[in-house]
This record gives sequence, structure tokens and C-alpha cells, in this order.
Amino acid sequence: MSNNSKRNPKTIALVVLLVIAAIIAIYFLTRPGDEQPAVTPTPEVVATEAPTPEATATEAPTPEAAATETPAPEATAELTAEPSQEPEPVSFKPVKPEDLKVGMVLIGSQDDGFSGAHYAGLEGMKAELGLEDSQVLYKFNVPETAECDAALRELVDAGCQIIFGNSWGFMNYMEEVAGEYPEVVFSHCSGYKNNGVNFNNYFGRIYQARYLSGIAAGLKTSSNLIGYVAAWADNAEVNGGINAFALGVQSVNPDAVVYVKYISSWFDPTLEKQTAVALLDLGCDVIAQHVDTDMPQVAAQEAGKFGVGYNTDMTPAAPDAHLTAPIWHWASVYTAQVKDLMEGTWQPVNYFLGLQEGMVDISPLSKNVAEGTAEKIGEARARILSGEWDVFTGPLYDNQGVQVLAEGETLQDADITGGLMTSLLLKGVEVK
Repeated sequence: MSNNSKRNPKTIALVVLLVIAAIIAIYFLTRPGDEQPAVTPTPEVVATEAPTPEATATEAPTPEAAATETPAPEATAELTAEPSQEPEPVSFKPVKPEDLKVGMVLIGSQDDGFSGAHYAGLEGMKAELGLEDSQVLYKFNVPETAECDAALRELVDAGCQIIFGNSWGFMNYMEEVAGEYPEVVFSHCSGYKNNGVNFNNYFGRIYQARYLSGIAAGLKTSSNLIGYVAAWADNAEVNGGINAFALGVQSVNPDAVVYVKYISSWFDPTLEKQTAVALLDLGCDVIAQHVDTDMPQVAAQEAGKFGVGYNTDMTPAAPDAHLTAPIWHWASVYTAQVKDLMEGTWQPVNYFLGLQEGMVDISPLSKNVAEGTAEKIGEARARILSGEWDVFTGPLYDNQGVQVLAEGETLQDADITGGLMTSLLLKGVEVK
């Protein structure tokens, strides 16, 4: 063994000292207090251990719980620090009768079926509340264009505190202007929008009256072909009416078919008549309608056939043809809203009333109806008024034979005014 292989005591001592130093160094380097990630939490960890306002809303009492548990003022301040983004509801003060002004924008004239019914309703309101002629302002023949916007602003400038609009296409214009004039009430017919402040909508269960009128048509037809002049395709108001009418027809005449032609307009007297003539040429011997004027009834009379009108009793226009018509009693909703405004109790609620409330009905049956019509309509009316049954009660099938509603189920208002009914056509309805 060489001398180099022997351990030098000094060398051994030095090695021992180095090992001890390394152990001490490792100890200090690996203590929890010196390892940053372990002792310096990230913001997320801090949010858990010391809640931010968001965490406080979860872990501390919610506003509902706060009412019971009485949170500390600091917690309350944190929860209410962010201002609400919702507009504050407008408080409408009572309006003296002598100071009131009511405005109305109409798509047609006072002599047209649809606009004429609204005009009559507002005139009925005027009489009921004892207003002067100068207190009710009308804008007639306003198209569903920017002209509606202009008409609304003119009524605002004239001092109207409440403004009505009677056509679907006025909805967006009314919504926009309502946002600029929160002190004025804007109320829209047949749409679905409501801003929760000063803009609401109103309509009714006209489909109930259409069902009753369908009974008159189904009993009268001898060709089992009934024409229907309709305004717009893919519109729940229009298609819901067609379907209700067809169900009424089929309830007394399962073999009858309803032929539909759309004209893409609410108001076009010339096109309404031309379309009715086209349906008569297809063999239809009863003409129904969802358009504004009495021209389809005039066409039926000229052809020696029969018709079901809309909005008003159209017997004067076609005394030898007209059977009956689904009609509106608009005065009730106009009187209610204007009275509420006068009393300072108006609220942005939607009005959707039907046969039970007297909002809709049919005009008196003419001499032209088939025998037994009054009795059949009376039976259907009683079923609706009972509240135990409504028009759109299953089973219902579309015109392709697909079941869309199970037996015993009844469509809700939301499905009738939008949703399902937008493009649905039921069994027995054909588009021509």
C-alpha cells in the first residue's frame, strides 16, 4: 500500500466540515419560509382567504340574506358599490283631463277595416272619458317606414302624453322613439316588445273569433274549397289566424280545405281584390281574409260567392256575400290605458285579452249563413267561455301530417303569438 492511499487526518476533518456546511445550507435553502411560492400566495389564493367583493357576494350574505342576517356596513358597501345598469322606471304623474293629449299612428284610414276599427275604438275612448276632439290626434295612412318615426315625433312635439301605433311594422320605430322620450307612453298593437318603462304592447285572442267564423264558412261552402287572402307569410299573427279559422272549418266540415295566398302587405286594396279573384278562379266559393280592406268581400259578391271579413262587419260592402267577421273591440284597451295614465297608475304591462273579456268577437251573422250556423257557433262559444277548452287544443297535425301537439295539450299564448305559430300551417291548409 502506498503512502497516497492513507487518509490524512487534516484532510478528513476538512471533508467533515464541508459536509456539515452543505447540510446547514440545504436546511436554510429549503425552509418553508424561504420557498416563495409556498408562503406568498397568488391573488387567487388571497381571494379565497381574504374575500374580494365578488367572493364576498358568494360567501357573505347575498342581498336577500342580508335582510335577515344584517351584514356589517362594510359588506353592504361592497355589495352596492356598482351602480345598476338598468334604467330607472319612470314615474308617471296623474294628468288632468283638460291637459291630456292622445296620439295615434295608423297604417290606413278611418274608413279601412283594420284602421277603421282602431279609429272607432279611440273615438269610443274619447267619448267614455269625456275628451274633446282636439285632445285626440291622428296620423292616418302612415307606412311601416321612417315615416312612422317622423309621425311619432310630430305627436310628441304636439304634446301627446300617450301615443298608440296600430301596425306590426311600427314596433321598432316606437321602441326607438320611446327610448328618447321616457316621459311619454308608447303603446304598440300586435307586436311583442316591452322596455319595462314607457313602451308596452297590446293585442288579443283574435284566433278565438276566427275559429267561430270558420264554422260559418265550413257550413256554407259547397265546393269544400275556401280561399284565404293573407297578409304575410312567416308571421305568427297571420298564420295563427289561418290555423284557427281552418280548425273552425274542419270542426263542422272535415272535408273542406283552406287555400291560402299571401300578398306581403297588410294594406293593398287592389292586390287584395286581385288575390281574392285568383282564389275564386281556383274553385273557392267562400273567401276569408287577413288584410285590412273589404275588397276580398267585394270580389266574392261580384262572383256570386260568399265571404268572411275581418275587423268590422263588412256586410254593407257585400250584402249578398258576407257571412260574418272576426271583430275587435279596441275601445276597452284604449280606455283602460288612457284612464290609468290620467290617474297616474299606468304601468308597462302587456294587454292580451280574448272572448271572455269582450276584446274579440264576431259580427252579427248575416242572412247569408247556412241553416244551423248560429247553433254550432253558440256551442263553440260556450266551450271557449267555460275556460276548459281553447282553439289550439291537441291533438293537432301540420299540413304534412306531422303531429305538433299531443292530445289534451293546449298551446300557450307565447306559442300562439310567436314561436311555433310563426311558420306552422295545420292540416287542411294549402298555400297556393
